[in-house]
Amino acid sequence: MDRFDEDSQTPAPPVTFTGRKTLVAAGVAVVLIAGALLIRPARTGDDARPPGPSERAATAVGMGAPASATDVVALVADREKWVASHADDDASWAVLGSAYLEQARRTADSAWYPKAEKALKRSLEVRPAEKGNFDAMTAMGSLANARRDFGTGRKWGELVRAQAPRQWTAYPVLVDAYTGLGDYKGAQKAMELLLELRPGLAAHVRASQVYRDRGWREDAVVSMESAAAAAKAPAEKAYALFRLGELSWERGDPAEALRQYEGALRTDPAQAEALAGRARALAALGRGGEAVRDYRMALGRTPVPQLARELGELLESLGREQEARAQYEALTTMAVRDGANGVDEDVVLGLYEADHGDPAAAVRRLSQEWERHKSMQAADALGWALHRAGDHTAALEYAKKATEPGLRNADFAYHRAMIERALGDEAGARRHLQEALRTNPYFSPVRGPLAKEALAAIGQPPPGGPEHLQPVTPWVEPELPKPNPAPKPKPAAAKPQPKPSPSATR
Repeated sequence: MDRFDEDSQTPAPPVTFTGRKTLVAAGVAVVLIAGALLIRPARTGDDARPPGPSERAATAVGMGAPASATDVVALVADREKWVASHADDDASWAVLGSAYLEQARRTADSAWYPKAEKALKRSLEVRPAEKGNFDAMTAMGSLANARRDFGTGRKWGELVRAQAPRQWTAYPVLVDAYTGLGDYKGAQKAMELLLELRPGLAAHVRASQVYRDRGWREDAVVSMESAAAAAKAPAEKAYALFRLGELSWERGDPAEALRQYEGALRTDPAQAEALAGRARALAALGRGGEAVRDYRMALGRTPVPQLARELGELLESLGREQEARAQYEALTTMAVRDGANGVDEDVVLGLYEADHGDPAAAVRRLSQEWERHKSMQAADALGWALHRAGDHTAALEYAKKATEPGLRNADFAYHRAMIERALGDEAGARRHLQEALRTNPYFSPVRGPLAKEALAAIGQPPPGGPEHLQPVTPWVEPELPKPNPAPKPKPAAAKPQPKPSPSATR
């Protein structure tokens, strides 16, 4: 026992490696590492470095999400350099076309659209649609929708869906296309499939759009809040906040809208759409000078006709007529520029011509637009142009098409009210003027005050309700015929009893 105790207390000799043993151990380690790499090769995701600007933008445009301005510029430069020496890389051409499209969205410069179309067509030349070039096909659909050519957008989306019904990227294209065409049931079905296939930012944004068009404001807000929660980059978050601001603005809450717009600008200072929204909210809150400043800054970043029209109306309401005319002229110039690049600006141009130009020309322009796109926006614009041209009866039919599907739009309600007033329908005009002011009393610095004046001129209905609502004579209970008594059932006849047999009587 003593010997065992001594052995247990003696420390073990140190392990030493000779040169030969070291080489053997190193060789075994190399073999094990090589075997592990053969079993699982290195992957892109194994890189611990964060993605670069071009990688972030490529991921965003591939998911149908907004990307930051600097990331998009980096992606464009990267892909242009790549395709210069790899002209047969269909995937890179598709990414480049999508990057051009995102650049057009951020800058509102329609000159990017022809470049995007050229890049996407090159991708489809290398790998045709018949071979499943889904990235280029969906980007072509998005490009058509951005140009407001919704019929072409629908064709591309349906082509992708026919080849691959589970390809989720087809459904944002279809939702936008069906909405622009006025097929709101089709848009809702496509949105529901998108939510089923790929719930995320793109799906929640489209769901909010569909619910808004149906008049379901609370659902629209909840869906956009879900989109904000699903955002993974500042540009995505800023876009969702901007859209929340738009929803607040449309329901007549400029203070809440201003809060959302400013949140979007803090998240992404290059978000020009939020800057224009802030201008709209500031004008509603009586801060006209700040609103003009923001409108001019927004137009400097994203020169679009609609913003020029809004600024022109604001300047007109402030009594700055000459500056307003300059904005209306800029509107026409922008629309002509966009038209040369394949963009359909007929609704904005038609409304401008109806109010400030030739209403007959507006009717012709908007009649053609209605043939292409039977949306609520086209119906409202055509109805207003017909009213301004003097055809109030036909105008009312289109005003009904704009207001009855469900969208709560103060401009639409105001247009219908003025048409009904011209037709002598004071009750209908009163109802829709009240609806316009209840929906958003700040909807226009020009038409808002006109709506209040028109409602005051029409006045309230006379007291006592409609004439002859009460009977002129006291009510007397009428004599009603007495019901015939039910006939009493006849008693059943007694059954004859059988006669007893003679044998039984004995």
